[in-house]
Amino acid sequence: MAQIEIIMPKMGESIMEATVLSWLKKVGERIEADDYLLEVATDKIDTEVPSSHSGVIKEILVQEGDIAVIGSPICIIETEGNADEPLPTEEAASTAIEAEIEEIQALTGIALDPTQASADSSPSRFYSPLVLSISKEEGISMQELNALKGSGLDGRVTKNDILAYINQRKKPIAAPVALPATPTYETPKAVPISISGQDEIVQMDRMRKMIAERMVDSKRIAPHVSSFVETDMTPVVLWREGIKNSFKKEYGENITYTPILIEAVVKAIKDFPKINASVDGDRIIYKKNINIGMAVALPNGNLIVPVIHNADSYNLIGLTKKVNDITKRARENKLKPEDLEGGTYTISNIGTFGNVMGTPIILQPQVAIMAFGAIQKKPAVIETPEGDLIGIRQKMFISHSYDHRIVDGSLGGQFVKRVSDYLEAFDLKRSLI
Repeated sequence: MAQIEIIMPKMGESIMEATVLSWLKKVGERIEADDYLLEVATDKIDTEVPSSHSGVIKEILVQEGDIAVIGSPICIIETEGNADEPLPTEEAASTAIEAEIEEIQALTGIALDPTQASADSSPSRFYSPLVLSISKEEGISMQELNALKGSGLDGRVTKNDILAYINQRKKPIAAPVALPATPTYETPKAVPISISGQDEIVQMDRMRKMIAERMVDSKRIAPHVSSFVETDMTPVVLWREGIKNSFKKEYGENITYTPILIEAVVKAIKDFPKINASVDGDRIIYKKNINIGMAVALPNGNLIVPVIHNADSYNLIGLTKKVNDITKRARENKLKPEDLEGGTYTISNIGTFGNVMGTPIILQPQVAIMAFGAIQKKPAVIETPEGDLIGIRQKMFISHSYDHRIVDGSLGGQFVKRVSDYLEAFDLKRSLI
C-alpha cells in the first residue's frame, strides 16, 4: 500500500486558487482515476475536479469553504502497489517550499527571506501569491505577516485571515487625534444609504462579487478611451434575411449576426495585429493566436465570457456552430475551465438588449473590447452617380474601448473603422461554401 497526495490542478489562465464548494467523496470511500472528487469555484467558473489516481481516501486536507491553492495537495489517497508520487520527505518538502518561495518572489517582487522572519514565526512558513499580493498592496510588512495567526492548513494565513486583519487595522481609534498642520487627502468614505421598509435587500452572489471586483480593477488599471463609428449594416441584414431559412434547414443552426460580427473583427485583427495583445507589468505581449471572447448574459443576470479559440480557423458556418454551442452551454452552466481561458480580444453584442451604444470595460489583461449596438432603420444619404438621395438604411453603432497605455487613438480608431468597413462591404452574393 502507498499513499499519494492529490494536487489541486491548474484551473485556467491567471487562476491561483479555488474555493472548495463540496467534497463528492468522503474519507474511507474508494475512488477511481478520473472520477470526480470535489466541486470548486474560481473567479471564473464552478467546476468539478477529477482524481488523478485510484484508491481509498485517507485524509481530506482542504475543508469545504476553504481555499485550495493551485499546485498544493487537497487530499491523500491510499493506493495498491508502489506510488507514482509518494508523500514527500521532510527534506523534499523543504525543497518544495523553497521552490515555491522563489517562484512567488519572481511573481510578486516581494523578498521572502526565511532568515529575516520574526522570532515567533516558522522559517519555512508559506504564503500564497494572493496573500502576498494583498499584503504588498496594503503595506503590511513581513513582520506583521509572520506574527499573524492563520486558520489554514498548518497555520497558513488564508485570504480571509489577511482581509480580516486589514479590516481590523482600518477600524477608527476611539481616542481623539490631533489634526495635522498640513492638509491630507483620504479615500472618500461610502455614503450611507437610506433604506425603507418597502425596499428589498439582496446579498450579492459569489459571481456578482467577482464581476464587481474585476470591473473595478480594470478601470483602476487601464485608462479607458472609447471610439465610435456608425455602420451601414444593410448588406449584412439583406444577406442574412435571404439565407437564414435555408441555413437552418441545411445545417440545423440559426445564423445570428454574432458570427458575422466576429468574422469582421478577426479580419481587422489580421490587419492590425497590435490590437491583439495583453499587458504584463511593463511588458506588452502581442498574441499570435486570435482567441475571441464573447460576452454572454446568463439567466440570473450575471455575465460570462467564453472564448472561441483560433477564431480565424473557422469559416462562417463553423463560427455559427461555435457561437451557438458556447452560448447554449454557458446558459446551462456546462462550460469547462478551458472554455474561459486564453482570450485575446473580446466583443459584446449589446444590440440583443435593444441598446444602441455602450462603453464596455476591458477584460484584463487584454487591451481592448468592442460592443455592437442594435441595428435600426434610419434615413441616410445615399451617393449615386446621378447625385445624392435620401433612403432607408440599416444602421448600427460600434463602440471600441481600449487601454490608452498601449493603444493610441490612431490604432484604436483605425481598428474600429476597419471592422465597420468589412461589414459595409459584405457581399450580397456571398456563398457559404
